[in-house]
Amino acid sequence: MTLSILGGGSWGTALAIVLAQRFERVRLWVFEEDLAARMHAARENDVFLPGLMIPANVDIVSDLREAMDGARILLAVVPSHYSRGLYERVLAGVDPATIFVIATKGLESGTLLRMSQVLSEVLHPRFEPHVAVLSGPTFAREVAGGEPTAVVVASTNPTTAATVQAAFSGPSFRLYTNGDLTGVEIGGALKNVIAIAAGVVQGLGMGNNTQAALITRGLAEITRLAVAMGAQPATLAGLAGLGDLVLTCGGELSRNRRVGLELARGRSLADITASTPMIAEGVETCGVAVALGAKYDVDLPIICQMDAVLHRGKAPREAIRDLMERSLKGE
Repeated sequence: MTLSILGGGSWGTALAIVLAQRFERVRLWVFEEDLAARMHAARENDVFLPGLMIPANVDIVSDLREAMDGARILLAVVPSHYSRGLYERVLAGVDPATIFVIATKGLESGTLLRMSQVLSEVLHPRFEPHVAVLSGPTFAREVAGGEPTAVVVASTNPTTAATVQAAFSGPSFRLYTNGDLTGVEIGGALKNVIAIAAGVVQGLGMGNNTQAALITRGLAEITRLAVAMGAQPATLAGLAGLGDLVLTCGGELSRNRRVGLELARGRSLADITASTPMIAEGVETCGVAVALGAKYDVDLPIICQMDAVLHRGKAPREAIRDLMERSLKGE
Protein backbone atom coordinates (compact mmCIF):
# COMPACT_ATOMS: atom_id res chain seq x y z
CA MET A 1 0.00 0.00 0.00
CA THR A 2 1.21 3.52 -0.83
CA LEU A 3 0.69 6.51 1.43
CA SER A 4 0.97 10.06 0.11
CA ILE A 5 1.66 12.87 2.56
CA LEU A 6 0.91 16.33 1.26
CA GLY A 7 2.97 18.86 3.16
CA GLY A 8 6.66 18.77 4.08
CA GLY A 9 6.75 20.88 7.23
CA SER A 10 7.74 19.48 10.61
CA TRP A 11 4.51 17.50 11.15
CA GLY A 12 4.36 16.12 7.63
CA THR A 13 8.00 15.07 7.82
CA ALA A 14 7.51 13.49 11.24
CA LEU A 15 4.52 11.50 9.99
CA ALA A 16 6.55 10.31 7.00
CA ILE A 17 9.24 9.07 9.36
CA VAL A 18 6.94 7.27 11.81
CA LEU A 19 4.64 5.81 9.14
CA ALA A 20 7.42 4.61 6.83
CA GLN A 21 7.56 1.40 8.82
CA ARG A 22 3.86 0.79 8.15
CA PHE A 23 3.83 1.27 4.35
CA GLU A 24 5.83 -0.24 1.51
CA ARG A 25 6.17 3.23 -0.05
CA VAL A 26 5.54 6.71 1.32
CA ARG A 27 5.52 9.75 -0.93
CA LEU A 28 6.15 13.07 0.79
CA TRP A 29 5.11 16.11 -1.27
CA VAL A 30 7.12 19.23 -0.44
CA PHE A 31 5.94 22.53 -1.89
CA GLU A 32 9.39 24.17 -1.98
CA GLU A 33 11.39 22.59 -4.82
CA ASP A 34 14.76 23.57 -3.34
CA LEU A 35 13.88 22.05 0.02
CA ALA A 36 12.59 18.88 -1.66
CA ALA A 37 15.88 18.53 -3.53
CA ARG A 38 17.93 18.94 -0.35
CA MET A 39 15.73 16.49 1.53
CA HIS A 40 16.09 13.94 -1.27
CA ALA A 41 19.87 14.27 -1.23
CA ALA A 42 20.52 14.48 2.51
CA ARG A 43 17.51 12.47 3.81
CA GLU A 44 16.82 15.25 6.30
CA ASN A 45 14.48 18.24 6.52
CA ASP A 46 17.04 20.90 7.41
CA VAL A 47 14.43 23.68 7.77
CA PHE A 48 11.58 22.14 9.75
CA LEU A 49 12.96 18.99 11.41
CA PRO A 50 16.78 19.01 11.34
CA GLY A 51 18.76 16.12 12.76
CA LEU A 52 16.22 13.36 12.10
CA MET A 53 16.79 10.97 9.21
CA ILE A 54 14.08 10.23 6.67
CA PRO A 55 13.81 6.47 5.84
CA ALA A 56 14.85 5.19 2.43
CA ASN A 57 11.31 4.11 1.44
CA VAL A 58 10.07 7.73 1.65
CA ASP A 59 10.10 9.31 -1.81
CA ILE A 60 10.41 13.09 -1.55
CA VAL A 61 8.79 14.86 -4.49
CA SER A 62 7.70 18.38 -5.46
CA ASP A 63 5.31 17.30 -8.23
CA LEU A 64 1.81 16.96 -6.78
CA ARG A 65 0.54 14.61 -9.48
CA GLU A 66 3.51 12.30 -8.89
CA ALA A 67 2.88 12.39 -5.15
CA MET A 68 -0.75 11.31 -5.54
CA ASP A 69 -0.21 8.57 -8.13
CA GLY A 70 -1.66 5.26 -6.92
CA ALA A 71 -2.03 6.31 -3.29
CA ARG A 72 -4.81 4.66 -1.32
CA ILE A 73 -4.51 7.16 1.51
CA LEU A 74 -3.82 10.90 1.13
CA LEU A 75 -2.64 12.52 4.35
CA ALA A 76 -2.98 16.32 4.19
CA VAL A 77 -0.61 18.22 6.48
CA VAL A 78 -0.60 21.83 5.27
CA PRO A 79 -1.49 25.01 7.19
CA SER A 80 -5.20 25.80 7.31
CA HIS A 81 -4.96 28.88 5.09
CA TYR A 82 -3.37 26.80 2.32
CA SER A 83 -5.74 23.83 2.64
CA ARG A 84 -8.53 24.88 0.27
CA GLY A 85 -6.02 25.66 -2.47
CA LEU A 86 -4.40 22.26 -2.06
CA TYR A 87 -7.73 20.44 -2.10
CA GLU A 88 -8.67 22.25 -5.30
CA ARG A 89 -5.42 21.13 -6.89
CA VAL A 90 -6.00 17.46 -6.08
CA LEU A 91 -9.65 17.52 -7.16
CA ALA A 92 -9.17 16.55 -10.80
CA GLY A 93 -6.76 13.69 -10.28
CA VAL A 94 -7.97 11.91 -7.17
CA ASP A 95 -9.68 8.52 -7.11
CA PRO A 96 -13.09 8.54 -5.34
CA ALA A 97 -12.00 5.44 -3.38
CA THR A 98 -9.11 7.35 -1.79
CA ILE A 99 -9.22 7.95 1.95
CA PHE A 100 -8.37 11.51 2.94
CA VAL A 101 -6.79 11.98 6.36
CA ILE A 102 -6.51 15.58 7.55
CA ALA A 103 -3.80 16.36 10.10
CA THR A 104 -4.21 20.15 9.99
CA LYS A 105 -5.39 21.72 13.25
CA GLY A 106 -7.13 24.90 12.21
CA LEU A 107 -10.23 26.61 10.90
CA GLU A 108 -10.79 28.50 7.65
CA SER A 109 -11.02 32.28 7.94
CA GLY A 110 -14.08 33.86 6.38
CA THR A 111 -16.13 30.68 5.99
CA LEU A 112 -15.58 29.54 9.63
CA LEU A 113 -15.41 25.97 8.31
CA ARG A 114 -13.51 23.07 9.83
CA MET A 115 -10.92 21.46 7.57
CA SER A 116 -13.05 18.37 6.88
CA GLN A 117 -15.88 20.67 5.80
CA VAL A 118 -13.57 22.56 3.46
CA LEU A 119 -12.45 19.28 1.87
CA SER A 120 -16.01 18.04 1.44
CA GLU A 121 -17.09 21.35 -0.06
CA VAL A 122 -14.27 21.25 -2.63
CA LEU A 123 -14.63 17.59 -3.60
CA HIS A 124 -18.42 17.28 -3.42
CA PRO A 125 -18.98 18.38 -7.05
CA ARG A 126 -17.19 15.17 -8.10
CA PHE A 127 -17.93 12.78 -5.24
CA GLU A 128 -18.44 12.51 -1.48
CA PRO A 129 -14.96 11.83 -0.07
CA HIS A 130 -13.94 9.34 2.59
CA VAL A 131 -12.65 11.70 5.29
CA ALA A 132 -10.87 11.18 8.59
CA VAL A 133 -9.09 13.61 10.90
CA LEU A 134 -5.90 12.85 12.82
CA SER A 135 -5.46 14.79 16.06
CA GLY A 136 -4.19 14.57 19.62
CA PRO A 137 -1.18 15.55 21.76
CA THR A 138 1.77 15.44 19.37
CA PHE A 139 5.04 17.29 19.02
CA ALA A 140 6.56 16.43 15.65
CA ARG A 141 10.10 15.93 16.91
CA GLU A 142 9.02 13.48 19.61
CA VAL A 143 6.86 11.48 17.19
CA ALA A 144 9.69 11.29 14.65
CA GLY A 145 12.08 10.28 17.42
CA GLY A 146 9.96 7.23 18.22
CA GLU A 147 8.61 8.33 21.58
CA PRO A 148 5.32 6.56 22.48
CA THR A 149 2.42 8.68 21.28
CA ALA A 150 -1.36 8.24 21.38
CA VAL A 151 -3.64 10.07 18.95
CA VAL A 152 -7.22 10.03 17.69
CA VAL A 153 -8.51 9.28 14.20
CA ALA A 154 -12.03 10.63 13.80
CA SER A 155 -14.55 9.98 11.07
CA THR A 156 -18.30 9.85 10.72
CA ASN A 157 -17.73 6.56 8.90
CA PRO A 158 -16.56 3.84 11.34
CA THR A 159 -15.03 1.79 8.51
CA THR A 160 -12.90 4.71 7.39
CA ALA A 161 -11.68 5.36 10.93
CA ALA A 162 -10.90 1.68 11.48
CA THR A 163 -9.01 1.44 8.18
CA VAL A 164 -6.76 4.37 9.09
CA GLN A 165 -6.30 3.07 12.63
CA ALA A 166 -5.10 -0.30 11.35
CA ALA A 167 -2.86 1.24 8.68
CA PHE A 168 -1.16 3.85 10.90
CA SER A 169 -0.84 2.17 14.31
CA GLY A 170 2.63 0.88 15.17
CA PRO A 171 5.01 0.26 18.09
CA SER A 172 5.33 3.94 19.01
CA PHE A 173 2.20 5.41 17.41
CA ARG A 174 -1.16 4.27 18.78
CA LEU A 175 -4.47 5.41 17.28
CA TYR A 176 -7.90 5.45 18.93
CA THR A 177 -11.03 5.83 16.80
CA ASN A 178 -13.70 8.45 17.43
CA GLY A 179 -16.93 9.26 15.61
CA ASP A 180 -17.14 12.87 16.80
CA LEU A 181 -15.53 14.76 13.93
CA THR A 182 -16.72 18.16 15.18
CA GLY A 183 -15.36 17.72 18.69
CA VAL A 184 -11.99 16.44 17.51
CA GLU A 185 -11.52 19.29 15.03
CA ILE A 186 -12.67 22.07 17.35
CA GLY A 187 -10.53 20.73 20.18
CA GLY A 188 -7.46 20.55 17.96
CA ALA A 189 -7.94 24.05 16.59
CA LEU A 190 -8.89 26.02 19.68
CA LYS A 191 -6.27 24.57 21.99
CA ASN A 192 -3.72 26.57 19.98
CA VAL A 193 -5.37 29.83 21.05
CA ILE A 194 -5.36 28.82 24.72
CA ALA A 195 -1.68 27.88 24.33
CA ILE A 196 -0.88 31.44 23.24
CA ALA A 197 -2.53 32.61 26.45
CA ALA A 198 -0.44 30.08 28.40
CA GLY A 199 2.69 31.57 26.88
CA VAL A 200 1.53 35.06 27.85
CA VAL A 201 0.99 33.92 31.43
CA GLN A 202 4.47 32.43 31.64
CA GLY A 203 6.06 35.39 29.90
CA LEU A 204 4.53 37.72 32.47
CA GLY A 205 6.15 35.67 35.24
CA MET A 206 2.97 34.12 36.61
CA GLY A 207 3.12 30.74 38.26
CA ASN A 208 1.54 27.30 38.32
CA ASN A 209 -1.73 28.40 39.92
CA THR A 210 -2.41 30.73 37.02
CA GLN A 211 -1.44 28.12 34.42
CA ALA A 212 -3.72 25.51 35.97
CA ALA A 213 -6.62 27.96 36.06
CA LEU A 214 -6.01 28.98 32.46
CA ILE A 215 -5.93 25.40 31.16
CA THR A 216 -9.06 24.43 33.09
CA ARG A 217 -11.08 27.47 32.07
CA GLY A 218 -9.71 27.25 28.55
CA LEU A 219 -10.99 23.71 28.29
CA ALA A 220 -14.40 24.93 29.50
CA GLU A 221 -14.50 27.49 26.69
CA ILE A 222 -13.50 24.98 24.04
CA THR A 223 -16.07 22.49 25.30
CA ARG A 224 -18.88 25.06 25.37
CA LEU A 225 -18.31 26.03 21.77
CA ALA A 226 -17.78 22.47 20.53
CA VAL A 227 -20.98 21.25 22.19
CA ALA A 228 -22.92 24.20 20.76
CA MET A 229 -21.67 23.08 17.34
CA GLY A 230 -22.86 19.52 17.90
CA ALA A 231 -19.90 17.81 19.56
CA GLN A 232 -19.97 15.33 22.44
CA PRO A 233 -18.57 16.67 25.76
CA ALA A 234 -16.59 13.45 26.35
CA THR A 235 -14.51 14.10 23.25
CA LEU A 236 -13.08 17.25 24.79
CA ALA A 237 -12.02 15.30 27.89
CA GLY A 238 -9.95 12.96 25.72
CA LEU A 239 -6.77 13.03 23.64
CA ALA A 240 -8.02 15.58 21.10
CA GLY A 241 -9.25 17.92 23.82
CA LEU A 242 -7.62 17.88 27.25
CA GLY A 243 -4.61 15.85 26.12
CA ASP A 244 -3.67 18.19 23.30
CA LEU A 245 -4.43 21.26 25.40
CA VAL A 246 -2.13 20.21 28.25
CA LEU A 247 0.71 19.41 25.85
CA THR A 248 0.45 22.62 23.84
CA CYS A 249 0.08 24.87 26.88
CA GLY A 250 2.97 23.36 28.82
CA GLY A 251 5.42 21.89 26.32
CA GLU A 252 8.66 23.64 25.44
CA LEU A 253 8.23 22.69 21.76
CA SER A 254 4.87 24.45 21.41
CA ARG A 255 4.92 27.10 18.66
CA ASN A 256 1.74 28.76 19.92
CA ARG A 257 3.00 28.95 23.49
CA ARG A 258 6.19 30.53 22.13
CA VAL A 259 4.13 33.26 20.42
CA GLY A 260 2.51 34.11 23.75
CA LEU A 261 5.87 34.19 25.53
CA GLU A 262 7.28 36.63 23.01
CA LEU A 263 4.19 38.83 23.08
CA ALA A 264 4.48 39.09 26.87
CA ARG A 265 8.12 40.11 26.46
CA GLY A 266 7.08 43.04 24.27
CA ARG A 267 7.75 41.76 20.74
CA SER A 268 5.23 42.57 18.04
CA LEU A 269 3.26 39.80 16.35
CA ALA A 270 4.71 40.79 12.98
CA ASP A 271 8.24 40.46 14.31
CA ILE A 272 7.50 37.10 15.93
CA THR A 273 5.95 35.56 12.82
CA ALA A 274 8.68 36.92 10.54
CA SER A 275 11.42 35.38 12.67
CA THR A 276 10.52 31.74 11.99
CA PRO A 277 9.31 29.57 9.09
CA MET A 278 7.09 27.69 11.54
CA ILE A 279 3.39 28.58 11.52
CA ALA A 280 1.50 28.98 14.79
CA GLU A 281 -2.06 28.08 13.81
CA GLY A 282 -3.54 29.79 16.87
CA VAL A 283 -2.82 33.23 15.42
CA GLU A 284 -5.19 32.65 12.47
CA THR A 285 -7.63 30.49 14.43
CA CYS A 286 -8.23 33.10 17.13
CA GLY A 287 -10.35 35.42 15.02
CA VAL A 288 -12.31 32.53 13.56
CA ALA A 289 -13.03 31.23 17.06
CA VAL A 290 -14.33 34.65 18.13
CA ALA A 291 -16.65 34.69 15.11
CA LEU A 292 -17.88 31.18 15.90
CA GLY A 293 -18.56 32.21 19.49
CA ALA A 294 -20.71 35.06 18.21
CA LYS A 295 -22.47 32.80 15.72
CA TYR A 296 -23.38 30.20 18.34
CA ASP A 297 -23.86 32.71 21.20
CA VAL A 298 -21.10 31.14 23.31
CA ASP A 299 -19.04 33.15 25.81
CA LEU A 300 -15.28 32.81 25.07
CA PRO A 301 -13.54 35.26 27.42
CA ILE A 302 -9.98 33.90 27.16
CA ILE A 303 -10.13 33.55 23.39
CA CYS A 304 -11.61 37.05 23.01
CA GLN A 305 -8.85 38.56 25.15
CA MET A 306 -6.19 36.78 23.08
CA ASP A 307 -7.80 38.13 19.93
CA ALA A 308 -7.51 41.64 21.37
CA VAL A 309 -3.83 41.05 22.17
CA LEU A 310 -3.01 39.50 18.81
CA HIS A 311 -5.01 41.69 16.49
CA ARG A 312 -5.93 44.90 18.30
CA GLY A 313 -2.77 45.79 20.19
CA LYS A 314 -4.04 45.16 23.70
CA ALA A 315 -1.33 44.82 26.34
CA PRO A 316 -1.01 41.21 27.59
CA ARG A 317 -1.04 42.23 31.26
CA GLU A 318 -4.20 44.26 30.71
CA ALA A 319 -5.87 41.23 29.09
CA ILE A 320 -5.08 39.05 32.13
CA ARG A 321 -6.38 41.75 34.49
CA ASP A 322 -9.64 42.05 32.55
CA LEU A 323 -10.14 38.27 32.72
CA MET A 324 -9.73 38.31 36.50
CA GLU A 325 -12.08 41.28 36.96
CA ARG A 326 -14.99 39.82 35.00
CA SER A 327 -18.32 39.50 36.84
CA LEU A 328 -18.35 36.58 39.24
CA LYS A 329 -20.00 33.33 38.13
CA GLY A 330 -20.57 29.75 39.15
CA GLU A 331 -18.34 27.08 37.67
